[in-house]
Amino acid sequence: MLDAYADRWALVTGASSGIGAEFARQLAARGMHLVLVARRQELMKELAAELDTRHGTKCEIVVSDLSDPAASKLIFDDIANRELNIDVLVNNAGFGFVGVVDDVDISRMMQMIQLNISSATDLIYRLLPGMLERKRGAIINVSSLAAFQPVAYMSVYAATKAYMLHLSEALWAEVKERGVTVMALCPGTTETDFFDVAGISGWLKKHRAQTPEQVVKTAMKALDRGKQYVVPGLKNYLISLGVRLARRKMVVLQSMKYFRPTRKTTDDSADPNPKSQPAA
Repeated sequence: MLDAYADRWALVTGASSGIGAEFARQLAARGMHLVLVARRQELMKELAAELDTRHGTKCEIVVSDLSDPAASKLIFDDIANRELNIDVLVNNAGFGFVGVVDDVDISRMMQMIQLNISSATDLIYRLLPGMLERKRGAIINVSSLAAFQPVAYMSVYAATKAYMLHLSEALWAEVKERGVTVMALCPGTTETDFFDVAGISGWLKKHRAQTPEQVVKTAMKALDRGKQYVVPGLKNYLISLGVRLARRKMVVLQSMKYFRPTRKTTDDSADPNPKSQPAA
């Protein structure tokens, strides 16, 4: 399906590294031009130069912190001023947090909700009408394997990803006969700096992870088939099914052993200005 979008425009949030940067690479390989959105301008400039050299891709760079409630509207207005029609939206920006409830920074949790839910939803509802009018388009919302269950010590994060999964599936049903596909991407552990930002920097050393390239390649294939959601990796997919069959009480109690903090979590354990990174 995406092969039909050569010389059209895609918008990728959290595009400075990780899954977002990989989406930019694979969309560019299919002939798309890109609006790159993140906080780290230099990394986006490097990515834009790479894509221009490899594919002749046009890249517009928008430096924005989507944890700011005003950011998504400003991005939409910026795109309108540049007279760009967005045919593919990748809502990838997000961050997580691991910690016990006693030490939770309330403002950080609200920032997570703004970034992971509110800004992504705002961009969807601003860009989707144009796609429906043109009778073509795709929206990929980066959710998480955590979306299928409550996760102790990552309670707010898992809840935000469940929201994105359910929103994506509902919109998929609403618009699938109108030329637009909405899909949730639900990766498991992925080789990004998500875990450093979340405050569990040693996680990748202890668990097998997929690469961003593997995750995005799976997402592209699923989108081509018009799927409403995809879980990359057979093991991850089986986990997503298993938690639906198990008793909910046991699922959440089992989650405690995976993310229980090994030390007291403080405000210094994670970057107070979270990077626009994908959910793992």
